[in-house]
Amino acid sequence: MVDFQHTLMPTHVVAIGGSLLRPELSEERSNWFGQLRQMVVHFEGNGRKLGIVVGGGLPAREGINLAKESFSNPYRLDTVGIAATRLNATILQQSLLDIGCSVSPTIPTSTAQAADLLQSHNIIVMGGTKPGHTTDAVSVALARDCGSSYCVIATNVGHIHDSDPKLNPDAKPIEELTLSELSKITGEEALSPGQSAAVDPIAVQWAMDAGIKLAVVDGRDLSRIEDALEGRPFVGTLVKVG
Repeated sequence: MVDFQHTLMPTHVVAIGGSLLRPELSEERSNWFGQLRQMVVHFEGNGRKLGIVVGGGLPAREGINLAKESFSNPYRLDTVGIAATRLNATILQQSLLDIGCSVSPTIPTSTAQAADLLQSHNIIVMGGTKPGHTTDAVSVALARDCGSSYCVIATNVGHIHDSDPKLNPDAKPIEELTLSELSKITGEEALSPGQSAAVDPIAVQWAMDAGIKLAVVDGRDLSRIEDALEGRPFVGTLVKVG
């Protein structure tokens, strides 16, 4: 476990990887959604605000693969992926509205708009904004625009590794490192449409520019997200400013 002590900010920001929606596992998905709603209700009940940025996951990959049969322009492919993130965001938004949460009925299309909507709502849910970066980067930008000093990135892996564990079975999990060290692992090249990584390189650069620390956790276990948001020790990778 790593210690993610921080002053509890009035606004918390979390990126929910599209893979966590797990469309292939309906029963587990239903349980996961229920636990996520409970977590959101808990934060709202404690008088805190929450910005949730949702990734595209399988719908984005399928849409991009379909689009590739007609065109290959990266900007246009990214636009398809962004539409999928906003679809996923709408599903979560509507599920929270259904249980009476004070969630914005608008899906923001920019982090500035999202920060403004958080003035009048306890919760906003959004997807991507512009081609050229993933929802990881959007979540970092939202934290910056909301004045938060940290951002939680929830994905389907437990830690950042020193190399790609899909390619290297000996890749070692890292519990703590700096943004500069993470940048050396991720590189600085933008991801191609539909491509995924533990953390988007653009998000890392934006976090460095804004001085925002990150927590990377396995979001399949909602308690890990909540621990990181609450500033408690958590299982995952702490990425410090530096």
